[in-house]
Amino acid sequence: MSEQQPESVARVWEEVVATARRSAADGLVVGTSGNVSARAGDLVLVTPSGVPYDRLGPRDTVGVDLDGRQVIGDLRPTSELPLHLAVYRETGAAAVVHTHAVHATAVSTLLPEVPLVHYAAAILGGPVRTAPYARYGTPELADAMLAALRDRTGCLLANHGTVTYGDTLDQAYERTAQLEWLCRLWLTADSVPGRTPALLSEAQLAEVTEALRTYGQPG
Repeated sequence: MSEQQPESVARVWEEVVATARRSAADGLVVGTSGNVSARAGDLVLVTPSGVPYDRLGPRDTVGVDLDGRQVIGDLRPTSELPLHLAVYRETGAAAVVHTHAVHATAVSTLLPEVPLVHYAAAILGGPVRTAPYARYGTPELADAMLAALRDRTGCLLANHGTVTYGDTLDQAYERTAQLEWLCRLWLTADSVPGRTPALLSEAQLAEVTEALRTYGQPG
């Protein structure tokens, strides 16, 4: 932590805890499932293993370097640390959110890719893939996730949950929420007897992707 200002680390940790609590409040995780991390310079601040989010405070800060060596805190990092570090090593991510969102996890047991039922898929870079199942906390899961994330900012983990990343924790969380909504939408539409949901084409999705470049406020 020698190159980091304590204020910077404290601010990022506060955002990590707030995002973790938000995931619980929004029903995207249950108990201590799921995990959140964010970059603070050359450090990764990450939620600890097995600690309820409402009990976390400033003294519970957990920080590791990009090789996984713990340099801040006494609590053990999340068991999914290999997953988080893999994202940081292979992308320009500044934040990662992993949840066990119900609808997204349900879809992960059914399909290799989320059908294009809505243009919200463009927010995640295109059709969201499902990474093959591997046990939590393993290098095999991290490798499967990276393959599913190719040219995407989010993916499903088969029989497990979701992973999204972004330039900020707010962006990573928004992508998680959109992915869960997209999966809920598909499950709802697909449940109508005798009907098959209409899907968007790749061309239609590309049109939305281009339009999103100027979405929102300038700057």
